[in-house]
Amino acid sequence: MQPVSSEPQQSASADAVLLINLGTPAAPTPQALHDYLREFLWDPRVVDFPRIPWWLILNGFILRFRPSRSAKLYEKVWTDQGSPLMVISRAQQQALQRYLEGQLEQAPVVELAMRYGQPSVASVLEKLKASGAQRIIVLPLYPQYSSATTASSFDAIAETFKCWRHVPTLRMISDYHLDSAYIGALAASVRECWQQYGQAQRLLISFHGCPKRFCDDGDPYYVQCTKTAAAIAQQLQLNDDGWSLVFQSRFGKEEWLKPYLDETLPQLVQQGVKSVQVICPGFSADCLETLEEIALGGRKQFLQAGGEQYHYIPALNERADHIAALGNLLIKELS
Repeated sequence: MQPVSSEPQQSASADAVLLINLGTPAAPTPQALHDYLREFLWDPRVVDFPRIPWWLILNGFILRFRPSRSAKLYEKVWTDQGSPLMVISRAQQQALQRYLEGQLEQAPVVELAMRYGQPSVASVLEKLKASGAQRIIVLPLYPQYSSATTASSFDAIAETFKCWRHVPTLRMISDYHLDSAYIGALAASVRECWQQYGQAQRLLISFHGCPKRFCDDGDPYYVQCTKTAAAIAQQLQLNDDGWSLVFQSRFGKEEWLKPYLDETLPQLVQQGVKSVQVICPGFSADCLETLEEIALGGRKQFLQAGGEQYHYIPALNERADHIAALGNLLIKELS
């Protein structure tokens, strides 16, 4: 009699791809936002204040008031299919699966996890383990490395692996901020906007902000953002007065990366700039921060300040050139 094997059933390919994005609440409701924000804001990579004082602030103040306000913002962008971030991320996952199957004889399975919310990193890793994956290529969907995003994703993976007897081979793409195909796709999206609306006086290249001290302590995020922005401007052959680097979404009273977008918009109007277009290269998929804060809030602020034309250039989402760029990054790692 043959001994019973404890090995998991092998998949067609022993390789697997794990895409990770930030996450989304399950619904645009105060309770769903409470659960999501509690997980998100308790991550020490996101807020690194001493735990006990921060627990009191988070649970005694922030989670009492912010979920209701945030739920109203999510209601503005929620779709019949669900959260824009989840809908687009799923479309990216499926498109990447098709792309790899078209390029490789034995394509790996492509799975999607969210750092906060569902599907969790732990649950998707368990799924890959059950399928017999021997090597996992991790692609956090953050083009620029940040300790608050990319490193936090690694933390979640490591936390799961702590409970495993057999840890598979792991390869992680920590950033792709200067990948030529990624920069080319961004430039192409700007040119398409120009074809539709004409070229604005100023292209604002906006990235999510983070506390300045993160970068002072060695986080390469700011440097990578500046390099991405400069590469886009170079591809578009923009002069120095044709584009600006800005940062959005700051939170709290601490100094964050500058210049701030919400301060830059009225300043541009005062300088005689009447038309702007905004692109957010750090977001691989449109979400609350792009659809509500930039597309709606930024437009309102600019027009109220006296500006005349404002256009948000959508994230790369599931564009074919974006999927090809991500797919080729994965193929390089798989080879």
